[in-house]
This record gives sequence, structure tokens and C-alpha cells, in this order.
Amino acid sequence: MNVNRMLTVGTVGLLMALGAASQGGTLSFSGYTWVIRSSGRGGPGPNYWEPNNVSVDTKGYLHLRLTQRDGKWYCAELHTQERLGFGRYEVWLTGPVDQLDKNVVLGLFDYPTSDVGPDGTHEIDIEFAQWGNSSAPRGNYTVWPATNGVRRESKTFPFTLQGDSSKHSFTWSSTNIVFESQETHVGDRVHQLATWVFQPVNPAACISQRAMPVHINLWCFRGKPLSDGKEVELIVRASKFTPL
Repeated sequence: MNVNRMLTVGTVGLLMALGAASQGGTLSFSGYTWVIRSSGRGGPGPNYWEPNNVSVDTKGYLHLRLTQRDGKWYCAELHTQERLGFGRYEVWLTGPVDQLDKNVVLGLFDYPTSDVGPDGTHEIDIEFAQWGNSSAPRGNYTVWPATNGVRRESKTFPFTLQGDSSKHSFTWSSTNIVFESQETHVGDRVHQLATWVFQPVNPAACISQRAMPVHINLWCFRGKPLSDGKEVELIVRASKFTPL
């Protein structure tokens, strides 16, 4: 159920999810080709997935939606074709991620392909979610181990935005991962929301050493309907990956 993501906004020839439809397809965003998840039911959740809930607008912004149809909620997910490794991952968001419904999860993460490792390993996540608990903090940083049998490590944090613009990042190296979240304002002013430095004694076992695709998803915790019944749309304005 996990995840993290970020890159650079480049031009986007409007390859929305049009030809993508039920087959998923691809789109161009941040200078990378992204694979849109096909329609169907599956984890995390499990949930129903809808390719048309992923699109890029004429400004080059990525839109993710949670929509309701015939009593079912439909989620959005995509990932880069390219695998990215050690470096700084940054993403700029527009949307009230500090006010999401308790059953909504926004995930920005690196996730292993089958040749790298199974679910529950290697993953590096920034997630905004309360996991069904309305009193839980919405900010979550998580590092999954490089091998089974090692405990995952995480930090949760409450935060409040004055507006709807925020920036989130992690810098991943062979020995540590540094997370950071900020609120961004006009004139490049920033307000620090959270930081976390994960630096284990045995980094080879606790931190992935393998390049992985970047994922972004918006989904319902345990497949539960949104408690407020309102559809959700969030925007990824920009992203940047800087290799070490």
C-alpha cells in the first residue's frame, strides 16, 4: 500500500488519459513518460482505478481525481517508465492536503519493481493520510527496508496550511534519507512544516540501494468511501529530480 514521487515540469503535449482510457496508456509530465494505471480493481485498498482520473492540463500541471460513479469510488495512479536512484526528489502541490477526508490517501513515492523486491520492501514514501482515523496527523514519511525481516521506520506530523500550495521532498543516498515539507507563498517565501533525517546504523539493510520508478497515487484507505461524500481533485504543479 505504499509510495513517493517527484520530477521536473517540462512541456506536455496534452497526452491526457484520452487514448489512455481503460487501457491505461501513457502521458508526458515533468520531462518523463508516465504509465497510467489501467482500469480494474486491486490494491492498495483494494480500490477501483480509473485512467481518466489522471490528466495533464495546458499549463503542464498534473491533475489527480477521486470520483464517484454508481456508488463506487474511482482512484488514480501513475508511475514513471524510467527508474530513478539516489538524488533529491521534489514535488510542488496545489490543494488542501491538510484537510483531506480521513479515508483519502495521497502517495508520492519510489516503489520497487518485482526484480528489485516484493511489496513491503525498498519503498520510500511521502503520504498524506489519516488512515481512517480523523484524529491522526495527516503527514507521513516512511522508509521500507531493503530486505524482509527489518522493521520499517516512519515519522508522522500534523500540519496546517494557510493557503493551498506546498512543497515536499526527500533526498535519498546510500546511507540516509532526508525528508522535508514546506508551505510555499508568493515571492518564494516558505514556512517549514516538517523535517526528518533517517540515518540507520545498518543502511544497507534499512535503505534501498536500487533505482526504482516514481509513483503518484490518490486512493481510498481500505477501499472505504469518503466520509464527507465529496469528490477530490489535487494538482501536482511541478516536480524535480536532481541526481546525486
